[in-house]
Amino acid sequence: MRMSFRGLVIEQDVQAGRIQNHRAQAVDLPESFLDGSGGDAPVTVDVMYSGINYKDGLAIAGKPGVARTSPLIPGIDLVGRVSRSDDPRFTPGEAVVLTGGGIGESAHGGLATRARVSGDYLVALPEGMSARQAAAVGTAGFTAMLSILALEREGIRPEQGPVIVTGASGGVGSVAIAVLSRLGYEVVAATGRGESEADYLHALGAREILDRRELTGPGAVLQERRWAAGVDTAGSNTLVNLLAQTRDEGVVTACGLAQGPDLPGSVMPFILRGVTLVGINSVTASRDLRQRTWKRLAEDLSSELLEKMTSEISLEHVPARAEEILQGQVRGRTVVSLET
Repeated sequence: MRMSFRGLVIEQDVQAGRIQNHRAQAVDLPESFLDGSGGDAPVTVDVMYSGINYKDGLAIAGKPGVARTSPLIPGIDLVGRVSRSDDPRFTPGEAVVLTGGGIGESAHGGLATRARVSGDYLVALPEGMSARQAAAVGTAGFTAMLSILALEREGIRPEQGPVIVTGASGGVGSVAIAVLSRLGYEVVAATGRGESEADYLHALGAREILDRRELTGPGAVLQERRWAAGVDTAGSNTLVNLLAQTRDEGVVTACGLAQGPDLPGSVMPFILRGVTLVGINSVTASRDLRQRTWKRLAEDLSSELLEKMTSEISLEHVPARAEEILQGQVRGRTVVSLET
């Protein structure tokens, strides 16, 4: 095992709840740096790929609410091979994938060539999926699939009507559209970049493009019944309007807060139309649920469409890409190559 490795490190001071002197840069690190991984972390992984999610963008750019310790290696995703394990569930040489579970927030994450992690949220790389593909899926795609499983669990079927996906050109939205379309659902893509991204979204399987401005402002507590279901990455007024426009007994999943964490709405859609709102928590999903979700991703997500929505960068380019993600300028998923 190499005794040093390279990683992106966030360092910051927090005073009175405000982040001061924030720094994020790629540096060479001693193996002992991983001693601060946090908690019980008996599995050492040589990381092949990581990714950048919206949450990573917040941490790397110095926004509050994500990085809970300093110094910290960010990155809530990693895919690699086990190099050492004191956990009997994993053996050296095994290919594994980890999304969430606290890495990149309270424990060192995946934006480094090595990681030391708990086995509680670690799963084997699904059969039929490469390491790069798994990183391209990442937390965003995992969250999208959790949303789709929730719609299925609640009884939403393709023949019941259209499913709207907000934040459509982002990572969660892109995967959700690709999978829902492949499963036979009529998908409406809500985006603020319809002119530039229409061809991309139609190629993923969206039947219709909706300008997100139709959803971002305050609206009536009950509106025209439009959607059988929805996958929402925005929160705030967007989520409230989706609920107000959902048909009787419809289902909406909440899995993001790009517009805001507030929910300035009414109980009317719930008590007069029987609408169901399902929260999606990808961070602490059980290993059993993770295994089932990754299996479905390997089965139901087209590798060709996944490649269309994926770009690849090096570790040194991560800070700049993080800023672009926060500005809504990045299409689909970004993979960070860490193989040396």
